[in-house]
Amino acid sequence: MKPLLALARLIDALTERIGRLVIWLVLAATLISAGNALARYTLGESSNAWLEIQWYLFGAIFLLAAGYTLKHNGHVRIDIFYNRLGPRGQAWVDLAGGLLFLLPMAGLLAWLAWPMFHEAWVTHEMSPDAGGLLRWPVKLLLPVGFALLALQGIAEIIKRIGVLSGHLVLPHETPEEEV
Repeated sequence: MKPLLALARLIDALTERIGRLVIWLVLAATLISAGNALARYTLGESSNAWLEIQWYLFGAIFLLAAGYTLKHNGHVRIDIFYNRLGPRGQAWVDLAGGLLFLLPMAGLLAWLAWPMFHEAWVTHEMSPDAGGLLRWPVKLLLPVGFALLALQGIAEIIKRIGVLSGHLVLPHETPEEEV
C-alpha cells in the first residue's frame, strides 16, 4: 500500500501545480476580455482572434482545473446520505463512484476526444471566422483535461483504499474555496 500512497501523493503534487498555474489563466482571460471590450468600445476595433483566445482560456480553465477541483473536494455532489456517513462509509461511496463512474467517464471522453484533436492537428484546422485561430490547441485541451481528471481520480481511489485498509486517515473533507 505504501507505494500506491506514494503514487497518490505524486499525482496530488502534479495536480496542485497544474491547478496553481491554471489560476493565472483566469487573470489572463480577464485582462484579455477587458482589453478587447475597451478596444471595441473606445477605438471601434475588434478581433476574432481576441474573442477566440478568451474562449480557449475559458475552456482551459475548466478542463485543466477539473482534477484540482476533485482533489480539493469542490465538485458538486448530492449529499443526501453522504454527510451522514462516517469516514469509512464515505470512502466506500467515493471508491464506488470513482471506479464505476469517474474513471470510465473520464477515460472514455479522453479517448473519444483524441481523434478530434488529431484530425485538427493533421489538417491544421483553422477557425472559420476571419482572423480566427488554429483549432488544435483548444481541441487538445479535451483529452488532456479528461486525462488529468482521470489521473486525479486514480489518486482519490488509492486514498480511499488506504482509508478502508487502515493505512490512511483523511482530514475532514469540506469543500475548499479560495477567495
